[in-house]
Amino acid sequence: MTIDERLERLTERHEALTPTVELLARTTHEHSQQIHEHSQQITEIMEAAARLLHIAQIHEQRLTRLEGGAQ
Repeated sequence: MTIDERLERLTERHEALTPTVELLARTTHEHSQQIHEHSQQITEIMEAAARLLHIAQIHEQRLTRLEGGAQ
């Protein structure tokens, strides 16, 4: 096989792989954006849950005081 034939084969392989690599890069970028959005949503949910827990604890303390318990 001559150098020209090898270069031709390499060029064909490169041309065949280019669309696949571009699709992979685009898909990876989209997935990383989705992961970032989901992590933001999870953070917001965790913060809301923490606020609800705090409210529940305050109400529990209030009920304990109203019922004449310690606190």
